[in-house]
Amino acid sequence: MKIKLICVGKTSKSFLVEGENEYLKRLKHYLPVERIELPDVKNAKKLTEEQIKQAEGEMILSKINAGETIFLLDEGGKTFSSEQFADFLQQKFNQGGHGLVFVIGGPYGFSPEMYAKANAKISLSKMTFSHQMVRMFFLEQVYRAMTILRNEPYHHR
Repeated sequence: MKIKLICVGKTSKSFLVEGENEYLKRLKHYLPVERIELPDVKNAKKLTEEQIKQAEGEMILSKINAGETIFLLDEGGKTFSSEQFADFLQQKFNQGGHGLVFVIGGPYGFSPEMYAKANAKISLSKMTFSHQMVRMFFLEQVYRAMTILRNEPYHHR
């Protein structure tokens, strides 16, 4: 099963880029993971928050294929422990399908169309993190989940 991570905007902090790349490299051992970075909306200063969310939503949806299961990383989503997230991923792998897509939107959240298309929402924490940090945190949690599922020593219970 393939995991696709779609992110709006680029990460400007080199230490976060290095962290993302490290976990992407580690994940290759377990399953294919594709990170898709979408550009920030052009002329955003002239647009309303709703217009920005709409434009971002259109870009995101253009990268999602039919049959893929969509999860929005959203502060209002379901929270998991690392073990629960590993079990969640295993259940999704067992169900099959064309892949799992996790989406990190822009600073204003998602358009109504994105919420309508999503299969579920997931929250990494009740705390708020920058969108740039969430990318690395999410990839680390996917890596941790894979090591939990394989009973490898990365995650200490």
